[in-house]
Amino acid sequence: MSDRSNTARVQRPSLSSNMRSSSYLQEHQQYRAPNKPEGHYGIDTVVEDMNATSIATSPSPIVPPKGVARFKGIPSPEHPPTIVESGLSHELSHPNCTPAPGTRSDKLVATLYYKSTAPRISNAIPSPQQASSPAGSQSPKGRAADSEIPGNMAPTSSLDTFPLEPPTAEPEPLDHLYGSYVSPMCITSFLHLMSSFPLPPGASDLNSAHRCLKLDQTSDHHPLVVELTLSPGPSLDYLPLADLRKHELIYRFEREWNVDVALRADTLFRRYPRLVVFDMDSTLITQEVIDLLAATIKDPPDLAARVADITHRAMLGELEFDSAFRERVKLLTGLPGTLFNDLRPVLDVTNGVRPLLRALKRLGVKTAVLSGGFLPLTSWLAGELGLDYAHANEVVIDEATGRLTGEVKGRIVGAERKRELLIEIAGKEGIPLDQVVAVGDGANDLLMMDAAGLGVAWNAKPRVQMEASARLNGDSLLDLLYLFGFNDEEISQLIQ
Repeated sequence: MSDRSNTARVQRPSLSSNMRSSSYLQEHQQYRAPNKPEGHYGIDTVVEDMNATSIATSPSPIVPPKGVARFKGIPSPEHPPTIVESGLSHELSHPNCTPAPGTRSDKLVATLYYKSTAPRISNAIPSPQQASSPAGSQSPKGRAADSEIPGNMAPTSSLDTFPLEPPTAEPEPLDHLYGSYVSPMCITSFLHLMSSFPLPPGASDLNSAHRCLKLDQTSDHHPLVVELTLSPGPSLDYLPLADLRKHELIYRFEREWNVDVALRADTLFRRYPRLVVFDMDSTLITQEVIDLLAATIKDPPDLAARVADITHRAMLGELEFDSAFRERVKLLTGLPGTLFNDLRPVLDVTNGVRPLLRALKRLGVKTAVLSGGFLPLTSWLAGELGLDYAHANEVVIDEATGRLTGEVKGRIVGAERKRELLIEIAGKEGIPLDQVVAVGDGANDLLMMDAAGLGVAWNAKPRVQMEASARLNGDSLLDLLYLFGFNDEEISQLIQ
């Protein structure tokens, strides 16, 4: 009896070590390609071809008991086929196709931008890929670190609702563990996050599709910008899109994976903008013109610092823009009017602006600059870049002396005036506001960004980052085209 049991144990088929893989994912993946190499062993080999394949140390072939026919792999009434549910559904139509007649799709598009120029450092363990950077390090082109949302700052549209209790600890960055790009684990984490929100009534499953819009320059071509289409999106009755963008889970995900997430309803107008409106200072150019003017005044020596401080506070929304602008212009009294011409060569156009405007022009998109700066420089820059409209403030120049009087002519182009001008230009061109995009960085841009179909915060101040429809924190304004669904190949054709 014991001899037979020992023999049975010896003859029992088993997988040897050379038939196994060291990868758990490889052994447990849902789909395995059919054209495996000859040396590949699977469970079918073990069960169906035990005699032909030497997979055990059995001295003799296994003989089935009497009355039991060996399974030859051909289904029969005695041996019906075993159907295994793989979890995969192969259909000619899918949720991303056009909806059935009488229904509408509620798809949501999420564009994930990896912030490769501003990696976060681990809270506890130094990154193996990135050296530790000192606190307050500068971002590209000298932008201050306060241009992004500060750590531990609750995402809210009103600073009055900031919690009084101590904020939660910063999430641990994960991109230095899973890859400094939009990794598969990053996408999986985002889909898991979105599945936690309630779906619209009648919807049972969340379906997704993705496209890589931008790849890095490494030999592996890792994705840096990925567009995800979710069908359907979270229920708007439960959470409107404006609130979903500011949700704490979205904010925490961005901090963990070092990405910016832009959420938009997948509508026709998303892909076909007809008017793009830009702020000028710190958007189309990297400087603040009024600070450049103040820097030319040497007496008193602290004037430039005082003007820069007022500018910074106004952009943060701490000061009312109109009064702050009048105060700064008053400090410039006595400057020669020709100074605007002298500053033209000094202006530093933001990286990506020229190819972006060239692409928009080829697409037939109208462009405008609405600046809280000065009209002489704004008009000149608009002509250099080929923008269709330019509006800014006019300062009074004394005809006798040719110097600034410290006064402003007409209405100041502040937050309210920018919104009015945006609506006025769109009406003149016959363009619905849904097809208008506004790009800016300061608090005085928020009203025009809210009036547009899409408001984009470009390396903006914290308050603007929290309230904008989308935010970009890269080093090239050309990234704006990814929000419209263009990939790198298409963008290269547009900017030729």
